[in-house]
Amino acid sequence: MRVAQKIELDAQVERELRILSKRRRVEARVQQRAGVILLAAKGWQNKDIASEVKLDRRQVALWRRRFMDDGVSALLQDAPRSGRTPSVTPEIETRIVHTTLHEKPVAATHWSTRTLAAHLGLSATTIRRVWQRNGLKPHRQDTFKLSRDARFVDKLVDVVGLYLDPPDKALVLSCDEKSQIQALNRTQPGLPMKRGRAGTVTHDYKRHGTTTLFAALNTLDGTVISMCQDRHRHQEWLKFLRLIDRSTPRRLQLHLIVDNYGTHKHPEVQKWLAKHPRFVMHFTPTSASWLNMVERFFRDISENRIRRDSFTSVAELEHAIAQYIEHHNNHPKPFIWTASAADILAKVTRAKAALARVGR
Repeated sequence: MRVAQKIELDAQVERELRILSKRRRVEARVQQRAGVILLAAKGWQNKDIASEVKLDRRQVALWRRRFMDDGVSALLQDAPRSGRTPSVTPEIETRIVHTTLHEKPVAATHWSTRTLAAHLGLSATTIRRVWQRNGLKPHRQDTFKLSRDARFVDKLVDVVGLYLDPPDKALVLSCDEKSQIQALNRTQPGLPMKRGRAGTVTHDYKRHGTTTLFAALNTLDGTVISMCQDRHRHQEWLKFLRLIDRSTPRRLQLHLIVDNYGTHKHPEVQKWLAKHPRFVMHFTPTSASWLNMVERFFRDISENRIRRDSFTSVAELEHAIAQYIEHHNNHPKPFIWTASAADILAKVTRAKAALARVGR
């Protein structure tokens, strides 16, 4: 009768096997194999091990033999199995990836699975699988803009510092205008959503005018001070500053984060600010609206309240905006800024280096 070869473990290997057999994030089959070897080291026979770990005796013998040949590493992966030779060789995959990244079709800006398949003499399914494995999405394109502000670093550090380490006895308000909000009225009622079908709206609409939303987001608690006006000149900006003055405790200094729009620096505005020293202005770098936290609030109100609705007048649109902000202020939730100035600068540096390489 054949007797299984005896397994002896040193302290280090036994410790590795016990970790594999008990750790939650280890695959169940690897845990099972480690258990087989631990029992074999105790002198158990294959048939007894098989009964204990719910495996066939031949499988227990297999993993015992593989462990004897290659150690713990043999338990972590299955041996290669026979099967059909892959049709997409590494050379073909490299060619697909290189063509996708470095070449363009004759009459288009980017490849589709079908155009690239026809170009390379492959199937569209093959192209799709290679793209998925390599994270390639030629049909998508993101936007970006690097600021050319000469004082970019100083302004960045100033604004991020207000987010991460706000001053004592002061409020930090992220302010901006969302201009040209259109009161659009769809020409026909849309169909409601139902199982298996999205809700619908007509592609055409009637315009009933526009409004501008002035908003100041309190970065501490997420509440918003707002006002709608038909225009966004320096006169309307001064009205909004007075509203902020009336709506906040007099004892607190106010740090306003704003962009470089001309109305924010108008001489009349400068005169008013000189008479109200508790207002301290902080300007974001040019082409860096993403640094102004209130832009996130503007995105939310557009997506959740404005874009998919229909309005027959500007008054109806402004009422919807006021209703949304009132509900928001009843249950405010602040946006939490986490990126440090150093992290942002490192990312900008990498982007500039990438642009420099492309421009060569």
